[in-house]
Amino acid sequence: MSKIVVIGSSNIDLAMRMSRLPTVGESVTDAEFMQTFGGKGANQAVAAARAGGTVSFVNCVGEDPYAKEMVDNFAADGIDTSHITVERGVWSGTALIMVGEAGSNYLSVAPGANYRLTPERIRAIADTIADSEWVVCQYEILPETVEEILAVAKETGTKVMFNFAPARVFDRAKLASVHTLVVNEPEAATLAERAVTNRAEAEAAGRSLVELGCNVVIVTLGADGSLLCTREGVTRDDVTRVAHVPAFPVDAVDTTAAGDTYCGCLAVALAEGLPLDRAVVFASAAAALSVQKMGAQPSAPRRGDIDAFLAERTR
Repeated sequence: MSKIVVIGSSNIDLAMRMSRLPTVGESVTDAEFMQTFGGKGANQAVAAARAGGTVSFVNCVGEDPYAKEMVDNFAADGIDTSHITVERGVWSGTALIMVGEAGSNYLSVAPGANYRLTPERIRAIADTIADSEWVVCQYEILPETVEEILAVAKETGTKVMFNFAPARVFDRAKLASVHTLVVNEPEAATLAERAVTNRAEAEAAGRSLVELGCNVVIVTLGADGSLLCTREGVTRDDVTRVAHVPAFPVDAVDTTAAGDTYCGCLAVALAEGLPLDRAVVFASAAAALSVQKMGAQPSAPRRGDIDAFLAERTR
């Protein structure tokens, strides 16, 4: 099976679920507390591994009581952890999460050891990137590190899936080195530098991002599904094909890592050779399963559950 290397963040998640999210200055005292592990990179690596992918994870953790358990959990899911380093004098990344009605959430992250993942560390694992079909990255790590990932992947001919999350300043000229870009509506608006408040505006943003150099742009629309914008042809007269893939309707409990589950499972489906539209259906099914459980990594489904869900919903 084709290899996937996920490069990115890992976090200790401190989460509270409550009947509704508080307003500024308000206390809501009926919360249920849970401590789990998250981080966009780690979530995507776990989701990909549980979906059947052959996954290596490149990451930095801190010198804290949670770090060993976090790495052990990755290994238990079959993830290659040989490129995870323990950084001295710093905590692992930490996230504070409040989950309210319909799975809506507030989220704040302290990057900690995630910002010790430097460009030099990426250059040092160039052989691992070269040996993989896909490299998956997000934006919870240093911008210069993401740029180095794109540079090394271009040199080695490895396809890059970039989940532009969270939205931050980014040199759009670098999109020419991204094969598949995954963004939600606010992220698409930031990167395309235009309003995205409905499907038509999302399509326009997706087209503009393809024109900047991506082969594929996927704009996730939450309950409205996904827009797929793909480059057709190789000449200056290229056109962009746009397709819509509906979401699977479910009752959401916690949407915290739905996008991460989607990206990790999308990478697996593409690595297995599925056409893009079928790969997105697979990723959408995994995301639908994930939002029905609490927690980031605890909610990532296993391959058997995804296949069973698809068999039931697509009969």
